[in-house]
Amino acid sequence: MNVFVTGAAGFIGGSIATGLVRAGHHVTGLVRNPEQASELTALGIQPVIGTLEDSALLTAQARAADAVINAASSDHRGAVEALIEGLKGSNKVLLHTSGSSIVGDASGGRSSEDIYYENKLPQPTADKAARVAIDNLVLAAAKQGVNSAVICNTLIYGHSLGVKRDSVQLPRLLKQARKSGVVRHVGAGQNIWSNVHIEDVVELYKLALTRNVPGTFYFVESGEASFIDMTTAMARALKLGEPQDWPLADAEAEWGYEMANYGLGSNSRVRGKNARELLGWAPKRTSVVEWILDEMV
Repeated sequence: MNVFVTGAAGFIGGSIATGLVRAGHHVTGLVRNPEQASELTALGIQPVIGTLEDSALLTAQARAADAVINAASSDHRGAVEALIEGLKGSNKVLLHTSGSSIVGDASGGRSSEDIYYENKLPQPTADKAARVAIDNLVLAAAKQGVNSAVICNTLIYGHSLGVKRDSVQLPRLLKQARKSGVVRHVGAGQNIWSNVHIEDVVELYKLALTRNVPGTFYFVESGEASFIDMTTAMARALKLGEPQDWPLADAEAEWGYEMANYGLGSNSRVRGKNARELLGWAPKRTSVVEWILDEMV
């Protein structure tokens, strides 16, 4: 297939694009500058230089492709509208990347028993309402002749398949630990996130290109862990002392409001059946703690 991938120089998009090339697909990837373009070319990805603001470019690339994967931003409504415009009435696949912080509770590191399912999502917080509205826009595109899906990833771990990029959450903890000599988590670190390995994520996107049921929402998860379990493993891997609690205000100063409250300080516990039942997805890696101990550093 000819697949157009936005965010092709990023961790998720770059890994997906590289995985698709290895599977024999022809991949065109959106990048912002010539330096990134040469990086993609070396991986067998055809670069297109532009940004998510280039609506006409996005629409044209969507029309020219057999399928589109939006992995650049979960929060850029204009880009999604442009891609849908290029795909309307074609019955081509549009896989839009979201993230499970949409169910995050900004608990400040406290635990929660709440678990969310694909057919039973909560009302979004004010912080996440715009992202959820974009997800719903993508799902509604199925009524306009777009074979659309929302791929809602949980905490992704593992090393990038192609471009040398870090994932969003754990590398921030690692960077802080290396800088300070102390592994820290938000609050008491009792908060729990569902998680998934990047290689299993890429496999899911590959399957969805040919097996998606239009208008489907997928949670992508293969396990879960508390942050204190992950930081304890990180401290062992780095040969540092026990991880320490960090007040939310200090975490915000280090990582910013969004990352401290949602990416690292919330609970995001979900269960996904659709990928397994509709796509035949069978994740191979199921322990983030083992990965941290054995492979992260």
